[in-house]
Amino acid sequence: MISTSVVLSANDVDLFYGDTLAVKGAEISLHRGEVAAITGQSGSGKSSLLYCLAGVLPAARGEIYFEGQVLGELDDEELSMLRRERFGFVFQYGELLPELTVEENTALPLRLAGRRKAEALTAAGEVLGRLGLAELRQRRPSQVSGGQSQRIAVARALVHRPAVVFADEPTGSLDSGNATAVLEEFLSLARSQGTAVVLVTHDAQVASRADSQYTMRDGVLSALVREAT
Repeated sequence: MISTSVVLSANDVDLFYGDTLAVKGAEISLHRGEVAAITGQSGSGKSSLLYCLAGVLPAARGEIYFEGQVLGELDDEELSMLRRERFGFVFQYGELLPELTVEENTALPLRLAGRRKAEALTAAGEVLGRLGLAELRQRRPSQVSGGQSQRIAVARALVHRPAVVFADEPTGSLDSGNATAVLEEFLSLARSQGTAVVLVTHDAQVASRADSQYTMRDGVLSALVREAT
């Protein structure tokens, strides 16, 4: 369910790579439980904006706010804690740690936040169960399919109930059937938790599942659709 409260916003944000302007004057506002999709061609700046919103890349101008905090005013330790405890991430290829079991991979954000192992594994088991992955708990990433791997990455991103999940082409490596199923489960679980999602995708069908849609062209972000919240 989308809340009226804004959890993340960008105000006239520029981002440079050296002398190259990658993002120009970006404006976006994300409410709790809202899914915002950013589409655009390769090299348009959409992934750069995603990582800027997550505090991974510093804005050269403008401000990014998370729950009223200005990300640019936080030091490296504070930003790391924010990304570890309040943010979640889903990447195109899952990026699971091969030496850990599915259960341990899923529990990783909780363990990094200092939660006890038993508590973290219990929470991991619960979210894996909600995604239909309970029987895979003791397997290694090499023993699961691509679709299952991406579901596990979704479970890991959501297990600690983050305020925002940043998803960079989360279905880009999957066939259409698996992509649809993974996206459905991802967005359903995120919305049920009140977790906002920033979703970067080249796929218009994926973007159509979002509450609001933006397009990126030559570093300029434009709103396509903004549903009433």
